[in-house]
Amino acid sequence: MRAVHQFVPYLNPGAVGSHLLEIQRIVRSLGRESEVFAGEPARAPLSGLARLYTDYGTTYPGRSDDVLLYHLALGSPMARWLMHQPRFLAVDYHNITPFEFFEPWHERLTEETALGRLEMHQLAAHTGFAMADSTYNAEDLVRAGYSAPTVVPILLDLSDLATEPDPATLRRLRQVKAGGGSDWLFVGRMAPNKCQHHLVAAFATYRRLYDPLARLHLVGGPSPDSYFDAVVSYARGLGVAGHVEISGSVSAAEMSAQYQAADVLIGLSEHEGFWVPPLEAWHHGVPVIAFASTAVPETVGDGGLLLRDKSPDRVAAAAWRMASDAELRATVTAAGRRRLETFALEHTRARFVEALALLDQAAGEGVEDGPLP
Repeated sequence: MRAVHQFVPYLNPGAVGSHLLEIQRIVRSLGRESEVFAGEPARAPLSGLARLYTDYGTTYPGRSDDVLLYHLALGSPMARWLMHQPRFLAVDYHNITPFEFFEPWHERLTEETALGRLEMHQLAAHTGFAMADSTYNAEDLVRAGYSAPTVVPILLDLSDLATEPDPATLRRLRQVKAGGGSDWLFVGRMAPNKCQHHLVAAFATYRRLYDPLARLHLVGGPSPDSYFDAVVSYARGLGVAGHVEISGSVSAAEMSAQYQAADVLIGLSEHEGFWVPPLEAWHHGVPVIAFASTAVPETVGDGGLLLRDKSPDRVAAAAWRMASDAELRATVTAAGRRRLETFALEHTRARFVEALALLDQAAGEGVEDGPLP
């Protein structure tokens, strides 16, 4: 049977890494070979789970009928290398942030994201099958020249969300909470497209108009440092820096504690290809408020409160209504739990198996048309 080998620039913990490893489990469960090849050795806790991509065809002999599945999420020399492989190439697209978001902030990230989107267009002519984790991303592929991409949501084991909260972190958060005030949470890289500066502005308005004891928790590492520094400076200028906790990257246990203590997850991002934090919030019974941009409405569906206007006054009013209206909060929380079920592995695995059948059909037609160069 045709092997499906996966290629990724970096194999890291997170949504893409979990998705990729779940694909490997599915393919192997069907009695087919499936190895992971990365641009550099994977680090703990995924050490040893990937070979170097340059091993393919050298120390790891490939077969002429292999399928090479590339996880496209950033620019990488791997893309050019794959374009020259005499194998059937498939792409699984996880979105590349447009370079314009980074242009005012960081030259290298601007160049990397611009290169990534250029490679996305160049790969189209070499790709025999494409899929994406959202309709929004699939439409991005179509604009880049890919033919009829199929949609397979992120494959995540929702049981992984049941990590026990870190006791020390949870105790600290609850001690502060005992003094009153609500806790806003945002999870994601501190990046211009995720618009933490808009969150800070809305939070300052919320404290001024509704809840002077409220706190904002921003969880996620800086990308880039210049934007991180600007957000901190902005919070200081608005007089709320002492009430904005920036945690950086945290462990799964610390993340669980953040969700346990949160009253609401609020996202005002302007570019998301698939937004994973709502799934985590729904698992913990935390209601979601989000700006309805890009793939966010597709991910959130009816499981949260979607805003068409993210002016500080509107966001603050929505957050206050969520905090003060117990019936609304219960309704939104219950809707979130129902929405979470649509991303259960039993559903997303089935969707991937359907996509795999389409991939096999496309790869078979490619072989019948003649040998690959």
